[in-house]
Amino acid sequence: MSPSQEEARAALRARQGAGARYDAGTAPAEELDLARRGTAYFARILTNLSDEGLLGASSVQGKNRRWLVAAISLQARMLAQAISFVRSNACRPLPFDFSIGSSEIAFAATLPSQALRNLFAHSEVHLNVEWRDLSGEGWTNWFEDHRGRRLFVRETPFIRASRLWRCAVDLNAGGRQIDIPAQLKSVSLAVADPLPPI
Repeated sequence: MSPSQEEARAALRARQGAGARYDAGTAPAEELDLARRGTAYFARILTNLSDEGLLGASSVQGKNRRWLVAAISLQARMLAQAISFVRSNACRPLPFDFSIGSSEIAFAATLPSQALRNLFAHSEVHLNVEWRDLSGEGWTNWFEDHRGRRLFVRETPFIRASRLWRCAVDLNAGGRQIDIPAQLKSVSLAVADPLPPI
């Protein structure tokens, strides 16, 4: 981070005062920025969709927009649950399955439109709170999924960002490939993503 960015960050903290939550100094700032900008981008597209528009076809064969909103929301919830566990149980296997099945996504996609929108909003806030509550050391911790794959907490923002930006474009509702940040365009989706391949 450049000196001017550090100064701006310090000024913001001074204005916000005690009690505001901030990322730890060792947090992966660039990846968190990609995830948070992706969230805002997805949210703008979702907000502009009518309830009827949510039923429209996405660019993913056999999946409508509701399915994609449900999938990206459940991904945030799963990542948040894993990080919450790691904060008090560092470097251990998760006591739950770190994957989201297609049937779970299909069920969430049947929620009433406002409930589906709320699922996206609430899961995003929960994940952001978990990231902000991590200590500097917390970002170096890891967990293991049921297959024995180890995932470091600092990888979670990149996993979130890479899926979010693609899902925003896949909604087929105004998102554009050109808007995807360059850092994400040439990477394949993370193996450790709890979502099934889309």
